[in-house]
Amino acid sequence: MNDKNNTLDTETRATSQDHHTLRLWLRLQACSNLIQGQIRSRLRSQFDITLPRYDLMAQLERSPKGLRMGELSKRMMVTGGNITGITDQLVAEGLVVREGNPEDRRAYIVKFTPQGHEAFAKMAIIYEKWVIEFFDGMKEMDRYQLHSLLATLKAHMKTISSAKSSPTV
Repeated sequence: MNDKNNTLDTETRATSQDHHTLRLWLRLQACSNLIQGQIRSRLRSQFDITLPRYDLMAQLERSPKGLRMGELSKRMMVTGGNITGITDQLVAEGLVVREGNPEDRRAYIVKFTPQGHEAFAKMAIIYEKWVIEFFDGMKEMDRYQLHSLLATLKAHMKTISSAKSSPTV
């Protein structure tokens, strides 16, 4: 695979003899890594925030009443310990608060502070512009097609996950 789209990344592991589906997976992974790398770098340089902290704030934006720590963990697909660490940082910066849950005294709810909500709103506008920039190299029709194809893959993966079966080799 010596085409102009190759860079030194996960895709360089593939050879022309590898199954096309493996090459597809490695290309998908490489694109995701490149985009995430840009986002991480830009978030850090322009807003002095990490991608995990931004992601937690994005979850709170969708839930104005706040979210339980366990729910944040599920949504972000990370451990409770990770959520605690990220939340501690955001609390220290005055961007979120951790409040007791009136329905469960053992649990906490994380909510935006007014400062956090305002900061996130500003970041989200810029973040969206970055993502649009990353996909500007594709025709609009191709972006819609890619979105549709990835929806098919996502649905298939949910089927596999719910079946909890793995192929035998």
